[in-house]
Amino acid sequence: MLTALSSQLGGDNVVEARGLSKRYGGGVLAVQGLDLTVRRGEVYGFLGPNGAGKTTTLRMLVGLIRPTSGSVRVAGHEPGAPEGLARVGCVIETSTFYPYLSGRDNLRVVAAYARLPESKVEAALEEVDLTGRGRDRYGTYSQGMRQRLGLAAALMKEPELLILDEPTNGLDPQGMVEMRDLIRRLGQGSRTVLLSSHLLGEVEQICQRVGVINGGRLVAEGPLEELRGAEGLLVQAEPAEKAREVLEAALSAAAVRRRDGYFELSTEPSLAAELNARLVRAGVAVSELRPTERSLEEVFLKLTGEESRR
Repeated sequence: MLTALSSQLGGDNVVEARGLSKRYGGGVLAVQGLDLTVRRGEVYGFLGPNGAGKTTTLRMLVGLIRPTSGSVRVAGHEPGAPEGLARVGCVIETSTFYPYLSGRDNLRVVAAYARLPESKVEAALEEVDLTGRGRDRYGTYSQGMRQRLGLAAALMKEPELLILDEPTNGLDPQGMVEMRDLIRRLGQGSRTVLLSSHLLGEVEQICQRVGVINGGRLVAEGPLEELRGAEGLLVQAEPAEKAREVLEAALSAAAVRRRDGYFELSTEPSLAAELNARLVRAGVAVSELRPTERSLEEVFLKLTGEESRR
C-alpha cells in the first residue's frame, strides 16, 4: 500500500521516493525498491537501458499508474494530487495532438482544459521557438517540431518541475542538438528538470546529477564527477622501458598498464608528484602526467552489467 512520506523530508527536494515498486499482472516486477531524490533547480538525468523501468517510474511520479508499494512525494504532494500536478509539467512517451489543427490552436485546446489564459499559449510557443510555425497544421510538423509542441504544452502552466521522457527519441542529429539546447536553457534558474534517457552523450551534456536504473533498481546516484571518479594516473614518458621499471618498482607490476603510448596507473592521483620525481631522478623524460577519470560510458556499462556481455 502506498504511504505518504513523513514531514521530515527536506524542502530542497522536488522529488523524493523511497522503496518505490511496481508489479504488473503476471508477476512482472518493473520497478523494485527504488530510492530517488531530485533537488530543486537541477537538471537530473535518469539514465538506463531500454526496459530498465524509466518510463514506469515517471508514470508513477505523475499519478498515471499507482505504485504497488513505497513512499513518494512530488512537488510537495502525492502523485496525481491536483495541487502537485499544477506545479508539474511532463512529456511522457509520445505527445498527441489534433493533426488538422494548427500548433497554436492545439495549445489553445490544452489551455482551455487546464483553465489557463490564452496569453500562456504565445509565451509557450516563443519559449520553444515555434512562434513562426504556430499557424501551421500539426499534421505538417516534423518530428522535432512535434516534440517541441509537446514541450510547449507542458510549459504553459510554468511548472516548477518538468519531467521529460526520452525527449530526443526519433529526432535526426540536428533535431537532437536543438532539443538538447532547449532543455539546457529550460533548466536554468529555479526550474527543475527530470530527464530520462538511454543516451549517454545526452545526459553528459545536459545534466548535473544522474541516477542510473537497471532491472528496475537504482544502482547509482550522484553528481557526474562523483560517478566517474578519479581512478588513477596517466603518464607519458621516455624511454618507455626505463619508465616501466621505475613505475613498477614504486607501485607494482599489476598497477602499471601500457596502452596507446601511455602508462595507465592504478593508484591515488595524490602520488603524482612523488612518481614524477622518481622518474626524473632515473633520467626519464616525463611529457605528460595527469589524473584519469572513467567516462560515463565505462561507469554505465559497469553498473548495468553490459561490460561483461561485450
